[in-house]
Amino acid sequence: MRVVVADDAVLFREGMARILTEVGFEVTGQARNGAELIGHVRRDAPDVVITDLRMPPNFADEGIEAAAEIRSFAPNVGVMLLSQYVEVHHALRLMDEFDGAVGYLLKDRVSDLSAFAADVRRVAAGQVVIDQELVSRLVSRRRERDPLAELTDRERQVLALMAQGLTNAALSEELSVSVKTVEGYIHNVFTKFGLQPRERDHRRVLAVLQFLRQQ
Repeated sequence: MRVVVADDAVLFREGMARILTEVGFEVTGQARNGAELIGHVRRDAPDVVITDLRMPPNFADEGIEAAAEIRSFAPNVGVMLLSQYVEVHHALRLMDEFDGAVGYLLKDRVSDLSAFAADVRRVAAGQVVIDQELVSRLVSRRRERDPLAELTDRERQVLALMAQGLTNAALSEELSVSVKTVEGYIHNVFTKFGLQPRERDHRRVLAVLQFLRQQ
């Protein structure tokens, strides 16, 4: 299997090339930045490119930008991105924009050579490989974005009745609790939805709209 390695750190790049060769890959090129990586692929497309996420000139998202361009003219080339840190927004971009044959691993994962080699081969086969630490962050982020999951059963019931247009007095009668208790439930809903008092916003309407969007 043929691969190209891209990383601005020469020691890491050379070490990666040696590791890949030892486990049976053919390293057909090395690049110091996104432009060089794209050039290698245009001249002789490999099965997979393995690239650092952050490279010169700005050390931002050059790796993923290069990957996006490569995918535009060489859609069959797998892309494995490596990062020193957990960066959830980049993982989300990969899943949104890349249709398979893509991976995102932390550089620490490379220390397990057999697992890393298997992951590269999975990417070449069209699969998606996401580091377990990133998966955990993505799951946590999804939970954070789902305020309904944080509501108790009674708070959810109150919100559903609010969506039907019931006033606090009507809610009190429907649930057989005091108006003060109803106000407490509604306050909890506003808090969990992150709806702070603002002069021009009607929190009750905003809460109901958020509830309806997720039904």
